[in-house]
Amino acid sequence: METPERGVAIRRQMISSKLPCPSALASLPYVGYDYSKVIGTCCENVIGYVPVPVGVAGPLHLDGKQFQVPMATTEGCLVASTNRGCRAIALAGGASSRILADSMTRGPVVRLPSACSAAEVRAWLESTDGFQAVKEAFDNTSRFARLQRLLVGLAGRNLYIRFHATTGDAMGMNMISKGTEQALGLLQQHFPELQVVAVSGNFCTDKKPAAINWIEGRGKSAVCEATIPSKVVQEVLKTTTAALVEVNIQKNLVGSAMAGSIGGFNAHAANLVAAIYIACGQDPAQAVGSSNCITLMEPSGPMGEDLYISCTMPSIELGTVGGGTNLPPQQACLQMLGVQGASQDHPGENARQLARVVCATVLAGELSLMSALAAGHLVKSHMTHNRSKVNLQN
Repeated sequence: METPERGVAIRRQMISSKLPCPSALASLPYVGYDYSKVIGTCCENVIGYVPVPVGVAGPLHLDGKQFQVPMATTEGCLVASTNRGCRAIALAGGASSRILADSMTRGPVVRLPSACSAAEVRAWLESTDGFQAVKEAFDNTSRFARLQRLLVGLAGRNLYIRFHATTGDAMGMNMISKGTEQALGLLQQHFPELQVVAVSGNFCTDKKPAAINWIEGRGKSAVCEATIPSKVVQEVLKTTTAALVEVNIQKNLVGSAMAGSIGGFNAHAANLVAAIYIACGQDPAQAVGSSNCITLMEPSGPMGEDLYISCTMPSIELGTVGGGTNLPPQQACLQMLGVQGASQDHPGENARQLARVVCATVLAGELSLMSALAAGHLVKSHMTHNRSKVNLQN
């Protein structure tokens, strides 16, 4: 095959005649794409690529810096709303953020002959000597992966071992899986009757709603906060602090509790996470756990008319190297934020900075949407920016 593009063209011809609509691929572009970055890394059986509109929200004033945040979305109003939130934060003097924890996880399931023998293995893993032996085997598989701790659950004769490890600037699933596999080999040397059922036993938990990610964290755990003066609340957000606090309690706290939500104590964190993830080459499926967020609002200032807002996100799963971050358009979006590639001075810092930007952008989005709800403007704004005029005309 002369070029990867030629291979894509042939594949398109082969499947077109088998489709319900033979001309279906006509509007799916494939020419002019660098498939060398895709093959063996991002996708198989390639037939083209899907362009997604990318907007920018900002400047986002965060920790004394300014960021122009790329957002890939097809939801009208989302970028405009987030941009309004960024403006409110800027007029308030900016937002502040911190990384609370940094550890990707993998949770294999292993089986022992009996529950009692499983309990013995658990006790060994939780001992100082046992952990050090596992850590040495794990850490030897990578320059960057460093085992931090183990969380061990027992169900009958099955053990679920949650490995927590730092992974540098990579999201780290492949890295931590390799280390976990090596550690399990060591475990079988110490306990020959131990059977590895699966390297992933859903105790991780990856790409599924899970209380363990909400409680124990996964990836980067971040918090962001800002205090918005009453004047900005009124003039930019078109509402009042009292109204925002009330809606936040009834919607994000009580309403989410009524729904039995796990980590969904927010208005639309997933909107911002997904938009940034698609733009910046992250795994979109990890928006599931990464969107865990609790948004809190309370009156602030001498008269209680200013608004204090915070977003706490315990499981932001992302990286600035590997996977989709190798694609040129996605690299461009990471470069917009100054976090493309690995940090040369402080390994892992680019990924941590990206997590702080995600958390702060979520705060901006929460601020604007909650204000629209408090002011009764939500439906009007979506009818203006998010209603498909093409579909209506057709």
